[in-house]
Amino acid sequence: MNEYNVEIENTFRACRVANDSGEITAAIVDMSLEQLCHGEVVVRVHYSSVNYKDALAVTGRGKILRRFPLNAGIDLSGVVMSSTDTRFQEADEVLVTGCGLGESHDGGFSEIARVPADWVVPLPRGLSLYQAMLLGTAGFTAALAIDRLEQNGQQAGQGAVVVTGASGGVGSVALDLLSARGYEVVAMTRKSGATDYLQQLGADRVMSYDSVLGDSRPLRSAQWAGAIDNVGGQVLAGLMSATQPWGNIASIGMAAGIRCDATVMPFILRGVSVLGVSSANCPMPRRQHVWQRLVTDLRPSRLSAIVAGEITLEDVPSACEQLLQGEHHGRYVVNMAV
Repeated sequence: MNEYNVEIENTFRACRVANDSGEITAAIVDMSLEQLCHGEVVVRVHYSSVNYKDALAVTGRGKILRRFPLNAGIDLSGVVMSSTDTRFQEADEVLVTGCGLGESHDGGFSEIARVPADWVVPLPRGLSLYQAMLLGTAGFTAALAIDRLEQNGQQAGQGAVVVTGASGGVGSVALDLLSARGYEVVAMTRKSGATDYLQQLGADRVMSYDSVLGDSRPLRSAQWAGAIDNVGGQVLAGLMSATQPWGNIASIGMAAGIRCDATVMPFILRGVSVLGVSSANCPMPRRQHVWQRLVTDLRPSRLSAIVAGEITLEDVPSACEQLLQGEHHGRYVVNMAV
């Protein structure tokens, strides 16, 4: 058993988001355990991380939160303080990502969290609490996308795999994981100054979106064996039209919009597959399988390069603003112990 202080304090701090007649505000507040959403497992949070969804929630620029007030933060790692579920014991190291955390249930930007036992993943052996949040939802989503691709026959050596939104959290980790697996990796980004960073993560080439947005033909010369798409919209349509026969596209995000004006020709004439990736509601058996891959055959090799910075709970609102403004690459890890 790990040696941790598991005594529950009377009060603790959290980044809580409120809605006052339509005005969304976030503040660091003192709370008690009784104010938290119900759950079987109480966790002393050691680390969290700042995701794009968190930034939208904290700033009020996206309709992420489904109830108010609510503690933001879709990720956490920490130590069990108490549990009424026998699967977890005091001092167990655990993590939670997605599942409604920080959306409909009080989230990880809090020194103490209380969560349903069915959401909790035992920390895989070989992964620290800090590393778990350096990966967080972004790393888990990237690994889940690769797991989906490979389950559908994707292999290194079939040709280049393109990653859109490559300088973001999911994209950054995806580059690292794919490169470590031996894939030829193409990073696609709108950030002209990100080339060195993306190559450091394993990108063999860096491209702009001109190659997928400049041609609206339903079928074009096949360029990619596969893709991990964080962008959606017409970028996804462009990827579909230029994917090799029997190639796969893992669809993760919709930063460019929810509409994709495409035809069925890539599916029918080339056998291209578009695979949906929903990390928030991933079933627990697969969730545990993917986390286990992250410490075995999908273990990242360049995690230190992905760190944008380690911040405190008080820094979360400003970090969310910076993320939305595109002022950094990589991942912010929130240290709850300082």
